[in-house]
Amino acid sequence: MNTFVVRPLCALIVVLSTAANAAPDGIRVDAATRAGIVRGLAQAMDEQYVFPDKAKLVVERLEAKEKSGAYADIATLEELARVLSADLREPTRDGHLRVRVSVQPLPDIPPEPTPEMEKMMFEHDRASNFGVRKIETPPGNIGYIDLRTFASVDFARDIIGAAMQVVADTDALIVDLRSNGGGDAQTVAFMSSYLFDKRTHLNDLVWREGGLRESFWTQDEVPGKRFGGQKKIYVLTSKKSFSAAEEFGYNLQQLKRATLVGETTGGGAHPGGMRRLHPHLSVFIPSGRAVNPISKSNWEGTGVIPDVPVAADEALRTAQRLALKALLEKPRDAMHADLLRKRLAEVDKQG
Repeated sequence: MNTFVVRPLCALIVVLSTAANAAPDGIRVDAATRAGIVRGLAQAMDEQYVFPDKAKLVVERLEAKEKSGAYADIATLEELARVLSADLREPTRDGHLRVRVSVQPLPDIPPEPTPEMEKMMFEHDRASNFGVRKIETPPGNIGYIDLRTFASVDFARDIIGAAMQVVADTDALIVDLRSNGGGDAQTVAFMSSYLFDKRTHLNDLVWREGGLRESFWTQDEVPGKRFGGQKKIYVLTSKKSFSAAEEFGYNLQQLKRATLVGETTGGGAHPGGMRRLHPHLSVFIPSGRAVNPISKSNWEGTGVIPDVPVAADEALRTAQRLALKALLEKPRDAMHADLLRKRLAEVDKQG
């Protein structure tokens, strides 16, 4: 495991988990099935959750509520998923912990995704252009990438590389993660590789099983031209920015490679995987934690705090103004300075 909202296998479960499309009355659940789900969830947490001590608290909570009859009136899987998700988060404050309902029957979750699963996830990611919503180079030569997810690096490598070529020769770069809910940590490392001039240690993931530490570094070689390690970068954040999106911003912030502009992020730093509890129910259980090589910590529970806090809908204009003012400090010539001043006046008028 090496991702945050992990790999095609777990992402496939998320695709199938579309409770909003369920029948109006929901998927019914009887007492015996409900009790089995609660037992299975308790066992899964005990075996997999990143912090065994907190897993014990969750197990105790689930068992006590089941014994007291607190779940007895729950008649649908949708309601059960909502209540169990809250019960998982109460002792842990872990935003990744979530029980999901799937209208479609869930497949057994094998150790590795099957070719059919890979194909389904590829088609899902392709339908969203592998997360790349917009690439622009507006007047002032400031690159802009609106990235909505860090899709699996196996799928997204070409589009991310192409996006970085578009902005490679811009004078500053804005990466918009305000609507990015996470994805593949390998893709975070791949995209980050374009933003440094030398090999750089970005992040570690420490897994519960065996205490395995997995290190993520920028790549020595990338397709095409790098943006480089000297020009300014601004990362836009919101309350919706989560998981791998937070890692991207946090890594660059700790390395003093980017200025974060926007809102404090969602606060999820624990990667993990899906576990099937029922033909129509699954749970995402974090089994690892991020450890930044500089801070020796992460953003779990607190979120990533921006350098320039502003409302999410003001983040882009604020970053544009910051970038233009920084470029005006050292314009190439009088014509360039005049262009930057005109562009700054245009941005100011947008307010």
